[in-house]
Amino acid sequence: MRQDPDDWTPVSTERLLLRRLERADYDAAVRIHTDLRTNRHNPHTPTVESAARSLQDFLDHWDREGFGYWAVAERETPDAVVGFTGLQRAVVDGRTILNLYYRYDPAVWGRGYAKEGAAEAVRRGRTLLPELPILARVTTTNTGLPAHRAGRRPAA
Repeated sequence: MRQDPDDWTPVSTERLLLRRLERADYDAAVRIHTDLRTNRHNPHTPTVESAARSLQDFLDHWDREGFGYWAVAERETPDAVVGFTGLQRAVVDGRTILNLYYRYDPAVWGRGYAKEGAAEAVRRGRTLLPELPILARVTTTNTGLPAHRAGRRPAA
């Protein structure tokens, strides 16, 4: 069932503004989604075309479902997108789930924004779509730890 977008956007957390994606977010989406650092565990090399397709898919989801991945900005600079996070419906192994997603500009890594944005997405998903499980899919190599703490040597 389609959600009321007003229940999902805009949302403020302690430090972040989470809002509906717009076509105007194209440059930020391409910049963040094609940065090789944000794709370290992505099995596919990002391109401008793949980032544009992803953004269009995200926009289509909002139109179809009434919610989706947010554009993320720091509250003090609401016009500067620093990342993307949120939930989208997906089907995994034949079951409808809410896919938890986030990708942030490396310039803001280490500030806890991913955790803050994801926590709000999970809270909102559990409140507004409690019947759907929330799943965060990652590759087996994505431990979330810096390479040296995960037992690997950092890349040169």
